[in-house]
Amino acid sequence: MANKLEITLTRSLIGRPQDQRVTVNTLGLRKMHQTVVLDDNAAIRGMINKVSHLVTVKEQ
Repeated sequence: MANKLEITLTRSLIGRPQDQRVTVNTLGLRKMHQTVVLDDNAAIRGMINKVSHLVTVKEQ
């Protein structure tokens, strides 16, 4: 696994269930096309899997 993950919100949260909105906010994403760099661990990977259709992930 990579040390860091670059996560970008690429799809809108409009009309999405509340649990997906909370997951995206927990990842630190607030606006469209915002990118955050987070440590790669099992918890972050699980959150990414839950909203994989909304985000783009690049390993660093």
